[in-house]
Amino acid sequence: MIIETRLAKRMLEDLQLAGVSSTTQQAYLRSVRGLARHFRLSPDKITEDQLRQYLLYLKNERRLAAGTLKIVYYGIRFFYSRTVKRHWQTLQKMRVPTEHKLPAVMSINEVRQMIAAVRTVHNRVFLQTLYSLGLRLEEGLHLQLGDIDKDRKLVHVHRGKGAKDRYVPLPDATLNLLREYWKTHRNPTWIFPAVKRDGKGGATARDPMIASGRRQCMKKAIAELGWNKQGLTLHSLRHSYATHLLEAGVNLRLIQKYLGHSSLQTTMVYLHLTTQGEELALEAINRVMS
Repeated sequence: MIIETRLAKRMLEDLQLAGVSSTTQQAYLRSVRGLARHFRLSPDKITEDQLRQYLLYLKNERRLAAGTLKIVYYGIRFFYSRTVKRHWQTLQKMRVPTEHKLPAVMSINEVRQMIAAVRTVHNRVFLQTLYSLGLRLEEGLHLQLGDIDKDRKLVHVHRGKGAKDRYVPLPDATLNLLREYWKTHRNPTWIFPAVKRDGKGGATARDPMIASGRRQCMKKAIAELGWNKQGLTLHSLRHSYATHLLEAGVNLRLIQKYLGHSSLQTTMVYLHLTTQGEELALEAINRVMS
């Protein structure tokens, strides 16, 4: 049994009222569906003891990574604090340790290889845009014609994390790419309108492309290339963008601004990913140790 349609609709409304992004909305709904499916019960019939056993099962038997477990926990906690209110100690006391894992990144050549391996034009252009502007998935999907300032070579990014808008530099190559791609559909609103498998139907589409197909096309391209790098996702394009800018000598404060990070500490993780200066450092270490 999955979460009842009535409860799912109510939870979705609660998430929207709370200002949660659409990607997080779906993740939280999946969390509650997983709980309901595990016990074959509607989640409003589940007891606190059952919830405890489920969370222990995920942690000790499924051995979910801390990041995944945190999403599951937050989704379930949201449901039982907003949609079906339960005052359970389990929800109040549970803590998930924070993992400090470095994000997966690609080299510039690997990014080019991966994008070239994508077969459909609309997906290829979309991935190139995500990378060249350092965008999150939802930010890229919801780009509109009015967001492009071709004179100042800037893109106005809406729907940023925490409802923060920002401007990012628009490379000439990306502007030309988007111009040529727009000519294939001429949608009056969306840069990436929802299209059919054959790439048609974009001119009259009222909505942008959906996220799932974009994730799938990247996964397929990586599989065809035969790569065994762990942790590569669409978000890796954003991590790669930041790392490549840092290696090219772009100031860390500017990278923070382009990514829309509230704290410089968040951006500083890319210092651990860049190889800039490591060869010189190794030469110095060899001199000292010899």
